[in-house]
Amino acid sequence: MIRRTSKPLKIGKATVGGGAPIVVQSMTKTDTRDIPATINQIKELEDSGCEIVRVAVPNREAAESIATIKKSVSLPIIADIHFDYRLALDALKAGVDGLRLNPGNIGDKEQIARVIAAAKEREVPIRIGVNAGSLPANFQPDAPTAERMVNMALEQIRLIESLDFDLIKVSLKAFDVLTTIQAYQLIADKMPYPLHLGITEAGLPRTGAIRSTIGIGILLYQGIGDTIRVSLTAHPCEEVFVAYEILKSLGLRQRGPILVSCPSCGRAEVDIIALAEVVSERLKEINKPIKVAVMGCVVNGPGEAKDADVGIACGKGKGAIFRKGEVVNIVEEKGFLNALMAEVGSLDRKELE
Repeated sequence: MIRRTSKPLKIGKATVGGGAPIVVQSMTKTDTRDIPATINQIKELEDSGCEIVRVAVPNREAAESIATIKKSVSLPIIADIHFDYRLALDALKAGVDGLRLNPGNIGDKEQIARVIAAAKEREVPIRIGVNAGSLPANFQPDAPTAERMVNMALEQIRLIESLDFDLIKVSLKAFDVLTTIQAYQLIADKMPYPLHLGITEAGLPRTGAIRSTIGIGILLYQGIGDTIRVSLTAHPCEEVFVAYEILKSLGLRQRGPILVSCPSCGRAEVDIIALAEVVSERLKEINKPIKVAVMGCVVNGPGEAKDADVGIACGKGKGAIFRKGEVVNIVEEKGFLNALMAEVGSLDRKELE
């Protein structure tokens, strides 16, 4: 796939756009005023592979907390600002690495100009974050939602550019997947700035992961998008996990193992589902970019998963351990898990490159 060309943007230590790898973001679910809880969650996110984190800033105390939080974490922090432009100014004073402004609820040009002046002085990027649900009712009410979102973003871009500022990132999020896709497609060739992708309020993990994968995945496959956030009603580390699975499925990023497992059927003579679930949990402890297969058929398993680095094909009472489709060991059923994980542990990184 050919990625859309966009201007590179530095957000703390992270580079967004300009051909850099797709950046994975998330957002804390803590009260930002609860500094210890917020620090702990940011560290959890970093351990899970998150590269930029956004925090809610509903009041001045939350904005001022950013200064203390930044001393204890290394991830770039973006302040999420709605309604009150003064919170953006407070967050900038606290040393935030980026701002998210919603033009649907901060529209006063003089207020925006004050924020831009402060951001320009500190060289802090701003995301124009348009949400379908917060579009003003009087803004082009007869136009399709996707067009309204794009036009609002372009209007905000022109205003910010007129203030001699171009450290800009843009997002156009909706709950409706098709509306979101259309909005990003419409704006992709109308401005040069990086695009942050997401399906907003996507839902609980099972349904939200599906909605996000379809929306974000289609856009990424079309070369659109420089950074992503999967919005789930769940712990934010779950968002990061799904984000990397989307990127891995498209060959855009590789972090940690990929598990290949057959769906099981009436031919299976062992509990493949239970074995695959345990293997999946064990693989969470591994950071190697490996592909591991759990298959339910001794005859076809190695062939169907021949591109896996290692795998097991299970039969009645016995299973075949294989590497790259070649059987290297036969093990008893009680030793399936240990034998497979031992083979995983024996992989040399050079063998994977």
